[in-house]
Amino acid sequence: MRDYSLADATRDAMKKFDIRASKKFGQNFLIDQNILEAILDISAIDKNSMILEIGPGLGTMTKQLCERAGKVLAVEIDKGLINALNINMSGYDNFKLINDDIMRLDLKSLLEENFGDTKSKVVANLPYYITSPIIMKLLEEHLNLFSITLMVQKEVAQRIAAFPGGKDYGVLSLMVQYYAVPEIAAIVPAEAFMPKPGVDSAVIHLKVREEAPVSLEDEALFFKVIKAAFGQRRKTLLNALYGSALGLGKSQIEDLLASCGIDSRRRGETLSMDEFAILTNKIWLFLKK
Repeated sequence: MRDYSLADATRDAMKKFDIRASKKFGQNFLIDQNILEAILDISAIDKNSMILEIGPGLGTMTKQLCERAGKVLAVEIDKGLINALNINMSGYDNFKLINDDIMRLDLKSLLEENFGDTKSKVVANLPYYITSPIIMKLLEEHLNLFSITLMVQKEVAQRIAAFPGGKDYGVLSLMVQYYAVPEIAAIVPAEAFMPKPGVDSAVIHLKVREEAPVSLEDEALFFKVIKAAFGQRRKTLLNALYGSALGLGKSQIEDLLASCGIDSRRRGETLSMDEFAILTNKIWLFLKK
């Protein structure tokens, strides 16, 4: 007789509670125990850990989070899963469930209310259609986080962890790396999910930075410059910045780039974060005059 697998448990739970994976919410349930354990291990969860889980689904990973962590706060958007989660998690007194959209929640207040001033860790299997907005919400709101461990589309993970000069390097790479240090922990084949998605996934771990990696006069301007530089990837830096929302003339941009030692013929994807910071600070000084 074969072992009772995670896939068997997931299939039985879906049948018991009459649940179908929702296309609307981009649901794909993880059925690979090895990948689940890899997520738990790289998150370094112990009894002192306070966990925010986004999208607990049927509670497969949630149970193991509760067995390892001090507290688990789970946010699930799908009302159709709430009854199953409440029943499946009824034996854990360190578990709390909120039925809401993570994008609408005041996360700073929510984490303070549930975890006090203890740094928390985020663990999530994110739906592909809203991955980047959720990641940026977690980072841009300056939450009291230690780390974020996510299951995302493989392509997104590669973009997040990309270095200057590569085809994957862009706005998402710089924005995430400004706030956190990324590490791709595992590539996850489509067969590890039920139902099977059309692409492979990856587990990415983000160690949230205590301090920004570059010194900036204006953080908002920094991201504005980055977005302008990648607005049209095939264009040179000079042409990409000219006509952008920065409102600078071509000769002004040429002078600013020259003052930074940056060749105006380079493209945005070749600039490091340090170079973008130097350029931003030069632009800030120029605009302040």
